[in-house]
Amino acid sequence: MKLKLLIPTLLSTLISSFYITSPQPLETTTTITAGIDAITDTSIPFDSDGHEVQPGLKYHITPIQSNDSSGGGLSLASRDGICPPFVVQENTQLSNGLPLRFVPLDTKQNSITLSSDLNILFNAATICVQSTVWRVISGGGFGGGKYYVRSGGVVGRPGVATVSNWFRIERVGDIGYKIVFCPSVCSGSCKVVCGDVGILEENGKKWLALGDKPLVFMFQKA
Repeated sequence: MKLKLLIPTLLSTLISSFYITSPQPLETTTTITAGIDAITDTSIPFDSDGHEVQPGLKYHITPIQSNDSSGGGLSLASRDGICPPFVVQENTQLSNGLPLRFVPLDTKQNSITLSSDLNILFNAATICVQSTVWRVISGGGFGGGKYYVRSGGVVGRPGVATVSNWFRIERVGDIGYKIVFCPSVCSGSCKVVCGDVGILEENGKKWLALGDKPLVFMFQKA
């Protein structure tokens, strides 16, 4: 009689022990935590779908509409028909502009990182023989004291000769980003003028230029 009572008790104890020591809930918690850490990584920019911005992919710059400028994506426009063209923002919000690619200084990187030097170029062809790689120039036929973003740069080759071709991406708020010109590829051996890349309206166009008010945007995969 005592044996019959003891057997159910032992079975109950073993079943309770199994559920208490089961590792399944701990594994689920670990997986969720890892996912949160990846999403909240503050050193990497993300596109509008929540994916890391990568060097081999094409993206549109989608302005956040709280900007003073209410235009669309980015494109190229000539000044008096002279090559290479300048970088401009489309006047209408309905236009996504031309797709862009980003090439980091370290070409082995799988993702773009914030606050690091990189080249920016349009993934498009133009009637000009020069490249679509961004660079910063002084004046550009608009008058002195202003710095505009123009095409015609080169990818890579960091140094004094290419210092005007290097930009950085910085975070603005929770979801926004801005482009900054303040290269460090030849720090100590050359002087540069640093500034946010924003919009300067002249002659009916929105030219990209250095200034105090950045163009704040999101990345949209092309």
